[in-house]
Amino acid sequence: MEIQQITDLRGEADELDRLLVTLAPADWDRPTLFKQWTINDVVLHLHMADVMAFNSVTDPDGYDLLMNDIAAQRAKGLSRVAETRQRFSHLSGEGLRAHWKNYLVNLCDALAKRDPQDRLKWPGPGMGVRMFTTARQMETWAHAQAVYDLLGVDRPPASPRLRNIAEIGARTFSWAYRNRGLDVPADAPYIRLTTPSGDVWEWNTPSDTNAVTGNALSFCQATTQIRNAVDTNLTITGATARHWMSIVQCFAGPPETPPAPGSRHKSVA
Repeated sequence: MEIQQITDLRGEADELDRLLVTLAPADWDRPTLFKQWTINDVVLHLHMADVMAFNSVTDPDGYDLLMNDIAAQRAKGLSRVAETRQRFSHLSGEGLRAHWKNYLVNLCDALAKRDPQDRLKWPGPGMGVRMFTTARQMETWAHAQAVYDLLGVDRPPASPRLRNIAEIGARTFSWAYRNRGLDVPADAPYIRLTTPSGDVWEWNTPSDTNAVTGNALSFCQATTQIRNAVDTNLTITGATARHWMSIVQCFAGPPETPPAPGSRHKSVA
């Protein structure tokens, strides 16, 4: 029986796939509000990360070779998006969608064969299978928002899968600081989130003076940088909590500054 995180990754991919199959051919080349990436770029980026992940799960030496090759291409002056476009120049539109989805299914099947206690290679710190799988779900969920926003489509109501993304958002408090070479504050903010079903999710020591509170969707939007925290309904109390939300980043890779307030939003026809 596969762990819940793998089932949730499958569900996240299914949800994005249901949106992608509605696209007209011309939609794939439309720029989104995420760095002006096109929908093709968004899905290519997800596929590139899934290829990296599949190598990490099934062939650690192959993973190292792939990462070295990516680094070599980047050293030639290619941006991340240009390198990915070059690597998968044969994929676009509907063909890309089908290839991405089939490959992700294979990734999930490979993850299901690993012991949940195994640790897997990834840029930055390695991760156990559960968190590794959650990271793939988080990235799939986050990048999907750019497509929903561009199309002006309401996203389906938050599912219980969101709990995984809130978890990775809460657990990467220290990472946001270490990734920037900053001292990690000793007092991690209290996090208290509510869900549409009325559940309450909490992390860290309760506090009235150092806290991030609000609905779970808003927290996930802020920590994945698909929204600036000020564009959500989060209540942010205290200097540490405010500073964290100004640099918050729950994903691996170089430091990324959260988007400017108001810069990422649902398109209005």
